[in-house]
Amino acid sequence: MSRRDAVRMSDEEIDSFLSERHVMNVATMRGDGRIHLVAMWYGFVDDKPAFWTYGRSQKIANLQRDPRITCLVEDGEQYDELRGVELSGAARVVDDRDTVLAVGRSVYERYTAPYDESVLPQLEYAAAKRVAVVIDVENITSWDHRKLGGTY
Repeated sequence: MSRRDAVRMSDEEIDSFLSERHVMNVATMRGDGRIHLVAMWYGFVDDKPAFWTYGRSQKIANLQRDPRITCLVEDGEQYDELRGVELSGAARVVDDRDTVLAVGRSVYERYTAPYDESVLPQLEYAAAKRVAVVIDVENITSWDHRKLGGTY
């Protein structure tokens, strides 16, 4: 078994890791070919990773020109703790209010507090200028250095 195979996460481990509360680093392509990289809270819609952002943001301008996206979710401070999942694929920018609110609710529940109906006005206010970005994942790369057992 190669070292690469030794640290690769199983599908179940990837799902578990992504369901934890992490930050997603989102990379899109600027018009001049440079990478635009930002950290985002993320959620899920229809079991796909998703985030919401302002409709006039740089990442949305980039995605409307070129829907390719790469996202990194990572964790760990020391080499033997490093874990990560890279998701690459195509982004769908969605302005449907129900989808935008669903993503907002997912993000709220993951990073703020349990959702209840009293939060809806706050989410609706935030959603007014936002769009959802749903990631259609085409490739996944993962690693969990904890599997090395302290050997390098």
